[in-house]
Amino acid sequence: MRESSPALNPSPNPNPNLNPTPTPGSVAIVGAGPVAIVGAGLGGLALARVLHVHGIDAVVYERETSRHARGRGGMLDIHSGQRALREAGLIDRFHAIARGEGQDMRLLEPDGTLLLQEDTPDDAPLDRPEVDRADLRDLLLDSLPEGTVRWGHAFASADVDNRLLHFADGSSATYGLLVGADGAQSRVRALLTDARPVHIGQNVVEVGIPDIDRTHPDLAAMVGRGNYWVLGDGRSLAAQRNGDGRVRIGLSFYGTDEDWFATSGIPFDDPAAARARLIELLPGWDPRFTALIAACDDTVVPRSITTLPAGLTWPSRPDVTLLGDAAHLMPPVGEGANMALLDGAQLALALAAHRDDVAAAVKEYESEMFARTSAAARTSAALQELLMAPDAAQKMLAFFQPD
Repeated sequence: MRESSPALNPSPNPNPNLNPTPTPGSVAIVGAGPVAIVGAGLGGLALARVLHVHGIDAVVYERETSRHARGRGGMLDIHSGQRALREAGLIDRFHAIARGEGQDMRLLEPDGTLLLQEDTPDDAPLDRPEVDRADLRDLLLDSLPEGTVRWGHAFASADVDNRLLHFADGSSATYGLLVGADGAQSRVRALLTDARPVHIGQNVVEVGIPDIDRTHPDLAAMVGRGNYWVLGDGRSLAAQRNGDGRVRIGLSFYGTDEDWFATSGIPFDDPAAARARLIELLPGWDPRFTALIAACDDTVVPRSITTLPAGLTWPSRPDVTLLGDAAHLMPPVGEGANMALLDGAQLALALAAHRDDVAAAVKEYESEMFARTSAAARTSAALQELLMAPDAAQKMLAFFQPD
């Protein structure tokens, strides 16, 4: 979701044209070994890349067997995260894959009333462009030296006394600093805090229409080039253009508990019947919106939404830290990927500035990260409250167009 709170837009890089060149001759930051990053998501890869730029060894351990094992994912609104891509020396390549037209937005009520339409001029700056998650991940992966990512290494446990990682396949590896970049269900998190994600009363069903311009040109014209939002009655429909021609649709049901999928009557093993049931769950909605669901293919994916407590902190340790969703899982309203990218860059910069004092680097990073992401989490939670309101569309209109 597009959002304009100044708390989520740190001051720009003092050198907007920064395009650093990797420092030759990588070194371990401590004698025990390299920075070990658990998880090859955006934050972990950004950390590895900026460390590489500054000549610091890093290894990324990923449970997936290859870069192609994960689904493509949807589009991301990258705004403050562009600072991290500048530090990584990748901003020009990012702009080449970003979609400025993805900044378009249409906001409607369930009865079909159009409340807001924003169309982005072709020459508009790429302040908040959309990008395919898979394309951004590939950009980061391709920027790393061969062998940096160790595929098929599922983290099992850590012997922190001996700085030794253990993996599910029985192998092990030493490390100098362990960074948990392993997402919402992080295993590394338990080394620092007992906090666990909790359900926030939102369940989402993801569906989609492939090659929509060819197969359903009328629906393609309705959705437009960017984001299409229908809000109200404790439900939302969010349709989003992907770079591969697919429209990805998320149907959210608010005020529902974590067992809702079991009682919703949605037969996920029967896609046609599941689409019919989803339409039943939107009584009174304009037929144009239910036509979107009827046109979807057989990919029907349930997702329960959970978050960590806003403002979560932990006592700093010199050998372990967290970034991204592992550290600050927040409502999915457009900040998670940006915060993860910034986490990776900020940690790398702190380590580069304190090569001989990892404890100081970790403390500096965590202090900045806690303040930045706490503000983002609070704003995201406030937006989540708006989405859950019966008159969500009107509240969001006021948010986007304040007096």
